[in-house]
Amino acid sequence: MPDFTSGFWSWFIAVPTIGGFLGLFVLIRWMASVRGRREDLDTTGHVWDEDLEEYSNPLPGWWLNLFYITLVFGAVYLVLYPGLGAFKGVLGWSELKEYEQEMAGAEDKYGPIFAQYLDVDVKSLVDDPAAVRIGERLFAAYCTTCHGSDARGVRGFPNLRDQDWIWGGSPEAIEQTILAGRQGIMPPWGEALGKDGVFEVAEYVRQLSGRKADPVVAARGEIVFNQTCVACHGADGTGNQALGAPNLTDNVWLYGGSQARIIETVANGRQGRMPAHREFLGDAKVHLLATYVYSLSVGAEQ
Repeated sequence: MPDFTSGFWSWFIAVPTIGGFLGLFVLIRWMASVRGRREDLDTTGHVWDEDLEEYSNPLPGWWLNLFYITLVFGAVYLVLYPGLGAFKGVLGWSELKEYEQEMAGAEDKYGPIFAQYLDVDVKSLVDDPAAVRIGERLFAAYCTTCHGSDARGVRGFPNLRDQDWIWGGSPEAIEQTILAGRQGIMPPWGEALGKDGVFEVAEYVRQLSGRKADPVVAARGEIVFNQTCVACHGADGTGNQALGAPNLTDNVWLYGGSQARIIETVANGRQGRMPAHREFLGDAKVHLLATYVYSLSVGAEQ
């Protein structure tokens, strides 16, 4: 139940709700008593098509009792559970408490299954089909939204089946990436370099990756690259996994390798974020996730 910003909103909900229950009860009692006293009135006086009349008979007792049962049920529910403003109910139920109880029950039931693999290193677990299968199911549940059901990624989310790693592809690096997350920042250079400078650097980057580029423009871009980009990407453009600076020589592109995409990246920069999963999944599940992701990498080598 969310906290209200003031007591007014709690009363704003509770008073009309209670008033509605009381009003319905009074209305049903009044209608039943009026109908009961007017036994001499068989119709409402409305006539259609000369002889069709609307009768005014009291509700059957069983039907009337259903209304009372509904009101009683609703009143008891609001006493036991949240529903009257800030009143939390006699049982103290909440969505958060329900969630925590379900998660605790799931941890008691399934936690030991994941924990049995925690002390086994990832390289050994890759040869355990059961461990890899569990990691694959975890991946399908938590990772496919960004990396795709086949782990090949989409623009802005890396392909996990190749050998190109921004932060490192060792079992330890993969596990650390999932546990703590990553924050990749490519600063925008459009204002500092100007339109011509951005274009020249983009041509040089295309040349580094083996793509066709204007050699004259790329030569000017190399000068700018050596002044502004080597701190992260290195003098040879092979990147720096400690900084999350990608290799620019392998023709593998996270945001696209066309001339327009590279210019856009240099001019506007990029903000890539891999969220941390330690608190959400725990060490044991992450260990199995890292096993599955590493198994994809091992398969790519073969």
